[in-house]
Amino acid sequence: MLDTITKIAREAGAEILTYYGRELTVETKADDSPLTQADRASHRLICERLREFDPSIPVLSEESPDGEIRERKNWKRFWLVDPLDGTKEFIKRTGEFTVNIALIEDGVPVLGVIYVPARESTYFADKGKGAWKREAGCKPEGIRVRQPDEARLAIVASRDHAGPQVKELLRRFPQAEAKSMGSSLKFCLVAEGEADLYLRDVPTMEWDVGAAQCIVEAAGGVVLTLDKRPLRYNKDDLRNPALLTAGDPGFAVEALGRLSRSSPS
Repeated sequence: MLDTITKIAREAGAEILTYYGRELTVETKADDSPLTQADRASHRLICERLREFDPSIPVLSEESPDGEIRERKNWKRFWLVDPLDGTKEFIKRTGEFTVNIALIEDGVPVLGVIYVPARESTYFADKGKGAWKREAGCKPEGIRVRQPDEARLAIVASRDHAGPQVKELLRRFPQAEAKSMGSSLKFCLVAEGEADLYLRDVPTMEWDVGAAQCIVEAAGGVVLTLDKRPLRYNKDDLRNPALLTAGDPGFAVEALGRLSRSSPS
């Protein structure tokens, strides 16, 4: 199954690249996020391929119609898709945009694929079996989170979506290097041991995180709400609360403890 899903993600990435660098019509959705022809084309291709692969598994995509989004509450097993994560990065031509596909079972991501079209690199994971990264033209290599070291801490921050709690976390770890990245690549930095923490205090949607959470967890890390619980899926509200991603579960608890302390006067 994982081979098929990575192939679908790469096909979608190739479709996206046919629009990359071209003059685009950019629409604004109800949540003020941008939408382009590339988002729509990737959505259509992924949904078509997933239904061909297994028509019994429904698909929930960021670009799904409202009717399908309402129906999903009855689903126990479904594909969760962000056909173009990081549309702002796509428009700005930074290369930091991805295709995200996850399989959700009983509220838990059990398979995840993140494809980076501009780099032709793929992150993928199977719950309980491991996580891997494949660069263009290379064989897959296993990835693993790293153990935190106070002397070389790295905290990932969103370039466009960093809120006040991110600034507070950086203040609590003044020695840490701050890394900035677009789209779900921020999670991948933690999963492959290039960073220790990623705090997202501005809301995300489930399709933004599903594939990434599977990869982080399969690599040994955690994605937690600020009350220290693993993020669950197919919630009544598809919006996620603030999240902390960490390579080391114990360090995640420590960081949340530091973050919860009141600032000194």
